[in-house]
Amino acid sequence: MGARIDHLVTSGTFALDGGTWDVDNNVWIVGDDTECVVIDAAHDAEAILAAVGDRTLRAVLLTHAHTDHIDAVAALLESVDVPVLLHEGDRVLWDAFYPDSAPSGVLEDGQVISVGGTELEVRHTPGHTPGAVCFVAAELGTVFTGDTLFQGGPGATGRSYSSFPTIIDSITDRLLTLPEDTVVRTGHGPTTTIGTEKPDREAWIARGH
Repeated sequence: MGARIDHLVTSGTFALDGGTWDVDNNVWIVGDDTECVVIDAAHDAEAILAAVGDRTLRAVLLTHAHTDHIDAVAALLESVDVPVLLHEGDRVLWDAFYPDSAPSGVLEDGQVISVGGTELEVRHTPGHTPGAVCFVAAELGTVFTGDTLFQGGPGATGRSYSSFPTIIDSITDRLLTLPEDTVVRTGHGPTTTIGTEKPDREAWIARGH
């Protein structure tokens, strides 16, 4: 069996700037029948481990360090000894939630992660957060965008450490240049494609979010 993508929706809360919101998150598991990586450890370590099954978990890859994308990391690490990788730009957010621990590795722009017979290319896409990244799986025809790009436009930029002009630049330069049939697998909500979102760029800019 070749590489595949498994999808899990977990529920919990997101906290920032003194507010707390109920959220549903997409957790993506990429690999084959023997090994895999988890993209974003959101809310429910038990459900994530059940989806991994008897495969070897090679790493937890974080698109960014908002609480709802990292809050299951500690519980995961109680069950498995696995690298947790985050872009250095989001350490300020990580440290606010996990002040007594650090990610075990750093994600860097252009880094390639091989797992289960496929590759994930790291693209630094700041804006939603300073260290937000996307993972391009060209062989699978998909990109995992976290909270950078959704069906209908960019991720939120109205809170601390966010920037609307920066996220527009990131999406324009790092995502909309992908093939139009690339499937966009997001941090929340439904999937979309680059071709579906690309024509609306000017409308996003005009509305300012």
